[in-house]
Amino acid sequence: MKKLKILFSLLVISYCNGQTNTNVDLSSNSRPNIVFIMSDDHAVSAVSAYQDWLAELAPTPNIDRIAENGMLMTRTFNTNSICGPSRASILTGKYSHVNGFFKNEKGGDFDGSQMTFPKLFQKSGYETAVIGKWHLGTNPTGFDYSKVMINWGGQGTYFNPVFLENGKDTIVERKRHSTAQVAHDAIKWLDHERDKEKPFMLMYQFKAPHRPWEPAEEFHSLFNDGDFPHPPNFNDDYEGRKAAKDQWMEIENHMNRRDLKIPPPDGLNKRELNDYYSYGNQGQFWTPSDTLQGAALKNWKYQTYIKDYLRCVAGVDKAVGQMLDYLEASGLAENTIVIYTSDQGFYLGEHGWFDKRWMYEESFRMPFMISYPKRIEPGTVNFNLLLNIDFAPTMLELAGISVPEDMQGTSFVSQLDLETSDVRDAVYYHYYEYPKWHKVQPHYGIRTNRFKLIHFYYSMDEWELYDLDNDPNEVNNLYENVKYKKLIKKLKKKLKALQIKYKDNIGLDEMRKMTDIVIERVYNEENLNQR
Repeated sequence: MKKLKILFSLLVISYCNGQTNTNVDLSSNSRPNIVFIMSDDHAVSAVSAYQDWLAELAPTPNIDRIAENGMLMTRTFNTNSICGPSRASILTGKYSHVNGFFKNEKGGDFDGSQMTFPKLFQKSGYETAVIGKWHLGTNPTGFDYSKVMINWGGQGTYFNPVFLENGKDTIVERKRHSTAQVAHDAIKWLDHERDKEKPFMLMYQFKAPHRPWEPAEEFHSLFNDGDFPHPPNFNDDYEGRKAAKDQWMEIENHMNRRDLKIPPPDGLNKRELNDYYSYGNQGQFWTPSDTLQGAALKNWKYQTYIKDYLRCVAGVDKAVGQMLDYLEASGLAENTIVIYTSDQGFYLGEHGWFDKRWMYEESFRMPFMISYPKRIEPGTVNFNLLLNIDFAPTMLELAGISVPEDMQGTSFVSQLDLETSDVRDAVYYHYYEYPKWHKVQPHYGIRTNRFKLIHFYYSMDEWELYDLDNDPNEVNNLYENVKYKKLIKKLKKKLKALQIKYKDNIGLDEMRKMTDIVIERVYNEENLNQR
């Protein structure tokens, strides 16, 4: 990567409603195009631009091209670390409790009648499209063209994915792996099907690397020469962290046979097949061999998991490269904003886990990078605190479109211009879904540049405090340490202020009621899909 120029700002609070960018030329041939690329569950550690622990072992050279040609954001966070709710927040620029979609599992569907940033682009004269994963329960709105996965509970499948085109035509694609199919369809739309007299806004979205991590055949030969190292807290004992101990997402104890590609016996019916594949979800012990036990079994599960996960990432990286190559070859690159992100992060063995949901860094933090040759200096890095609700106002401002005042996110366009104003000193988080699928306790919290305070509140009343400078792996809960009493009081005051600002100051009883609705629905209607 080119030598990086660092943007490091003084951290002050700024509140911004997001104004129209009067410096943008609004003529149709000069307004920037946008390609918004989003994968699913892509951990920051598995994007080599971040130079994290997997960078040399599993590089992502094509995704890295976006950072090399633009700006890499190192502290981008989501507001609710689970697929559908994060996507809803990105579309609306609002927290889950405001846009109404705060749980995947039986929490209702996304209200597509509300204002979203694609609708605003469409209204302003852009040609809009979404291709790939949607996962919001309702048909896409605000798009001139849509082709989204609808099978397996809206998750889509890696092979033989079923798509809904323009809200009416169902298509089963059998020729390509889902990642390759999305790439094919996106480039086809850009090259042959869009109105080339208009600027475009394309949401280019992959299922990968979401569970159950099924890579295309061409990537099966990757990572077969040895084992991956374990992250430092792979054998976390969860001491002093009650919520972390009481969950169903340990690699050792909660991965099932589908996750680890154990073929079933012949003759099983549909329900028996589901029972076979899901065995292990709630801690049932199984092993592929009686001789594989203990630490060796845990390592086998980990190696099988992380290699398939990273093979899926390699497929996404190839698809990103195909898009970048197309933009360059077609002469579109100079006037196109390219964004790469994921709906949230993911655990790749940290704390001994897979999946997401927690406010701990690996799932809370998201990859985000943006290039725009006309405006963003190549090779720059931003260390400021950003949120996924900021994406919509930022893209709108870059396109010269007025940002609605009720969007809760804040545009960071000024930071793309290397200005040092309009930065936060803290971000707010709230997760709701419980108990399926992984029995992660509902919680909310605040993160500053150094400290993180979390409150787990549904069936327990537990607080956690972390000093991220001295404990980046978040294994030492400082909440009961008297040395931090004044700091905790200060953080709780700031936490309350953010809850008021974001209209989430409803009280614990009301928060619990929101989760109770989901529990009732989960147990009254069995759902065989894994989220």
